[in-house]
Amino acid sequence: MTGFAATRDRGARVPVLGLTVLYDAQCSLCTFLKDWLGKQRQSVPLRLVPAGSDEARRRFPGLDHRATLGEITAVGDGGQVYEGAAAWVVTLWALREHRPLAHRLSTPAGARLAKGATLAAAKWRETHTADRWSGNAYGWGDGWRYDPSAGWTYEAPACDSGNCSTGSTR
Repeated sequence: MTGFAATRDRGARVPVLGLTVLYDAQCSLCTFLKDWLGKQRQSVPLRLVPAGSDEARRRFPGLDHRATLGEITAVGDGGQVYEGAAAWVVTLWALREHRPLAHRLSTPAGARLAKGATLAAAKWRETHTADRWSGNAYGWGDGWRYDPSAGWTYEAPACDSGNCSTGSTR
């Protein structure tokens, strides 16, 4: 796939008339943001496609699809490829009410903020790994479990040593 890396895209003469945002469909934060993006008024049409999906592979055969599962990627209709913080900024730029914020985030000072937000999201994803999820429920290691249909429940962990906590930590 030909295209410009996000850091070199400023000099491109190809206008962005549409964006495809690749998101991790197994990540609750990513799917929340995908739903939020879908509800926003768009100046540039967004297509929201699960990263690594058959559709993503068919549409963008030259992309590293394993990498798109680890970091947000946006692809412009002219072949432009944006990753990480640059993908967040260009996605905000596509939203009618968030374009001014995108312009501020494209400055050197704003880019540091965008990078920090991207790193914070990555850290959140790292601490909410798939091994804590079972179906649609999320389980903490201390006995607390959240299921959207039932809410929070607590079941004390098994205590084989006799030196276990008797109370919950949440």
